[in-house]
Amino acid sequence: MSAEQFAHLSPAARRVQEVLTAGGFQCEVIELPTSTRTASEAARAVGCALGQIVKSLVFRGRESGRPILVEASGANRVDERRLGELVGEPIERADADFVKERTGFAIGGVPPVGHKEPLETFIDEDLLHYERVWAAAGTPSALFALTPAELQAMTGGRVVAIKQQL
Repeated sequence: MSAEQFAHLSPAARRVQEVLTAGGFQCEVIELPTSTRTASEAARAVGCALGQIVKSLVFRGRESGRPILVEASGANRVDERRLGELVGEPIERADADFVKERTGFAIGGVPPVGHKEPLETFIDEDLLHYERVWAAAGTPSALFALTPAELQAMTGGRVVAIKQQL
């Protein structure tokens, strides 16, 4: 794909597509006329199961202030205590300003790649049950399909049991 082929995408979605292409991934960013800001909206928009949506959630180390990215299945809630154990410090949900400052993207459109800085990344093991998953691509209406193996390869993320047990 050439840069001209990405001209139809908004700047944030184009940036994600360029990162994917540069990384050798054949994923194609699409922008929809409807919102994909929430996992439920995204699943309805592309006609997949809620669990196939990759929620890119940013947390903050309480002591270090470092950003931590969790790629969670849309059907799951993250066990924040377990995440704290994995990173070695208590964590908290990052606010919108922190997310934008550290990733370059707004909540609701945070992709798994293309961030302003490298993020320690954890991948919900439940995503590996699907042949294909969908991730945000920079805006609340842009996303792309990929395999769980591609998600792991592009993020360098560690696959973990991270879902909150009810």
